[in-house]
Amino acid sequence: MHVIIHGNTADNESSDVKGIIGAILDSSSRIGQEHAVAINLALEDFHQKNNLSFALHVRNSQGDPLLAATAARDLIDNQKVQAIIGPQTWAETSLVAEVCTQKSIPFLSLADATPEWAMKKWPFLLQSSPRQIMQMKAIAEIVKSWKLYNVSMIYEDGDSSSTEVLSRLSEALTSVGTELSNVLTVPPLVSSSLSQQLEKLREGQCRVLIVHLSFPLALHLFETAKRMDMMGEGNVWITTGTFTSLVHSLNASTISNMQGVIGVKSYIPKLWHQYGNFYHRFRKKFSSENFEEFNYEPGIFATEAYDAATIVVDSMRKTNKKGGQFLLDKILRSNFTGLSGQIQFNGHERAPKHTFQIINVIGSSYREIGFWSDGLGFSKSLDPNASYSSSVKELGKVVNPTCDIRLRIGVPSMSIFKQYANVIQDHSENVTSFKGFAIDLFYETVKKLPYHLEYDYFAFNGTYDELVKQVYLKNYDAVVGDVTIVSTRYEYASFTQPFTDTGLVMVVPVKSKTGGRTWLFMKPFTKLMWILILVIIFYNGFVVWMIERNHCPELKGPILHQTTTMLWLAFCSLFSLNGDRLHSNLSRVAMVVWFFVALIITQIYTASLASMLIVEQFEPTVDSIQQLKNNNAIVGCDRGSYLQRYLQDALGINAENIKQFDSQESHANALRNKKIAAVFLDVPGAKIFLAKYCKGFVQAGPIYKLGGYGFVLLQKFLLFPVFPRGSPLLPGVNQALLNISESGTLRDLENSMLASEKCKDIIDPGAETTSLSPASFMVLFILTGGTSTTALLIYIFSESYLWPGQRTMWSLMMAVIKHWRSQKRLFSRRVHNVAKSPLNFAT
Repeated sequence: MHVIIHGNTADNESSDVKGIIGAILDSSSRIGQEHAVAINLALEDFHQKNNLSFALHVRNSQGDPLLAATAARDLIDNQKVQAIIGPQTWAETSLVAEVCTQKSIPFLSLADATPEWAMKKWPFLLQSSPRQIMQMKAIAEIVKSWKLYNVSMIYEDGDSSSTEVLSRLSEALTSVGTELSNVLTVPPLVSSSLSQQLEKLREGQCRVLIVHLSFPLALHLFETAKRMDMMGEGNVWITTGTFTSLVHSLNASTISNMQGVIGVKSYIPKLWHQYGNFYHRFRKKFSSENFEEFNYEPGIFATEAYDAATIVVDSMRKTNKKGGQFLLDKILRSNFTGLSGQIQFNGHERAPKHTFQIINVIGSSYREIGFWSDGLGFSKSLDPNASYSSSVKELGKVVNPTCDIRLRIGVPSMSIFKQYANVIQDHSENVTSFKGFAIDLFYETVKKLPYHLEYDYFAFNGTYDELVKQVYLKNYDAVVGDVTIVSTRYEYASFTQPFTDTGLVMVVPVKSKTGGRTWLFMKPFTKLMWILILVIIFYNGFVVWMIERNHCPELKGPILHQTTTMLWLAFCSLFSLNGDRLHSNLSRVAMVVWFFVALIITQIYTASLASMLIVEQFEPTVDSIQQLKNNNAIVGCDRGSYLQRYLQDALGINAENIKQFDSQESHANALRNKKIAAVFLDVPGAKIFLAKYCKGFVQAGPIYKLGGYGFVLLQKFLLFPVFPRGSPLLPGVNQALLNISESGTLRDLENSMLASEKCKDIIDPGAETTSLSPASFMVLFILTGGTSTTALLIYIFSESYLWPGQRTMWSLMMAVIKHWRSQKRLFSRRVHNVAKSPLNFAT
């Protein structure tokens, strides 16, 4: 231990010293060494500016929490310090905070992360260094920029503050669409087991490893990773401020183990020129302390220690009251100016930093590539006119290991529906090709991804469940083909959203409809149409009878005779006008219009009936699952699929009644030969089957909802199409499939697939000719009904209201017309000597 007095000697300390300050530092570490030099310089600067002297008592904790707690009791009880600065680790901080709270002495912690609950438990604990939690958001934005998803974190075991860092990192990664896949805790002491622990992180491709370790432990980590060849291709290393803030102190041989490492550290404006050229004074004093194993340039930790000492001495200057509580209140209420600018406490902690510097290790040193500011993004500088971007790529080329992804993709060679996945093996040239709808769709999906993806297809000759398990066993990274999404397969892998229609259907043979054809002649018109036709016929017959009854003796007589005669006259008008047999022009006009309407109606009826007679109607031989069960019928399904299990467990069909087939042809032949009564297929497979066998079979019964076809993906792998269940990459992959669907590419691929099997003369068994309703003829009915009604009204009006002179004139006109007609008949080629009535003509 040692005592440094600024301005006076230790003997007259009590008379001229303004205050006594204690510092607990780890003199064996670079951080502790920077802290010691910076605190001394702060006291010297304050003495020169304010002519006030302060006593500084420094204790070396050697990084041991128990030694730190013992030092705190000694400083308070024996040296009568009024405030304590340091130490640098949370383990030491927690014990010192307990001692200081018991003694009511303000304690300014220099640890980079202090849990919020700790400042509530120990009210005399102050977080004097800016909290580094916000840098987790900066790291998450870097990960997002490169579309990296296999993210692991390595942090020190036993450091409870790392729990909060881990939580904040997880939240930040989730907010940008990814998540931690692995977390590795490393013991605080250097251990030979580190290589074994790193082996756990070698899975997958494009590994992102975020390092949050103490400086010496991080150096050992990178040395071990370099020896294990984990610093090369396929690995991206990102370090937090705990390590990044000391990269400037590394020599060339040490930094060679860290090539490509990306570091994030808190940005502190270098205002050192305002404090007597702090930079050069620090280097001179640091070198004089014989710390020859490090470079002498000050880092962020020196700035934080300088500011902490400034806060303490300035608060002591502003208060003359004794006691820790008064000093604590002054610190919390005052604003200070330090090397990093304005300093203000928000509660018991300094406001967090919102701007971070990003470095990239390259060659024998590192380079500062830019900055990240919360709410703004990445920028090359912090000038007022600086431009910001959401991607770290805008900062220029970053030297990091390349991450070309090459996936092993399994394709089912036993697929019954080769249109979806077809494995073609040419044994003569030892070449295997892969074709089909799923292959084409996967190619289009890969093109939509924002990064390059390499992959190789491998044929798999086994069941679909076995193929999914191969993904789980990591023999394949993914599966592309007609693999149905079912719950039992989620135990081994994850799936994209389905790229086909979902469901299970029953396909059965068709048979001709024998019933229902007796009344086929009634089908062209609806019931309402037939009723309206009858009504208009009766009405027109009534109008003609009403007008013609006074001119024709046959229309007179008993009421029954008149009624039957009227109906006969009405129905005859459907087929012949016979206007020359009518005596009244009113009835002739009504009949002309009705005959025109009747002609149209009969022609349409004839055409519609002929169409119905020509087109043969079909119906399914089986229409429900229950009918199959009642008849104890045999059914079929694809071999090697999940369907046999589903038919037994979900639909209740006996296992003895289920037969499996290897091809569409075998399905069709078994149905034709009545070896099976029905076959169960996925909706995508049913489309292909019915397109190929369009005349003899039909879909029957309901659609049983299942998952459809999707790409199969490994749970523990993180880049498309390989990622863990629930991976945040999944929405991005689904979005690519959604874009393909919305652009019409998915529809075009499916149409192209079905076109090769499409039957040109498809007869739709479910279609029926639509019966015609009155709506199609309403104008005609209004025309004929209106004409007949007008004629009837005119007749009634003329019979009731003509005065006698008019009636005489009307009779005279009618006599002239009859005479003219009789004269015309005399010159006709046919001579009729027998008077004829309107009722004795041939229809």
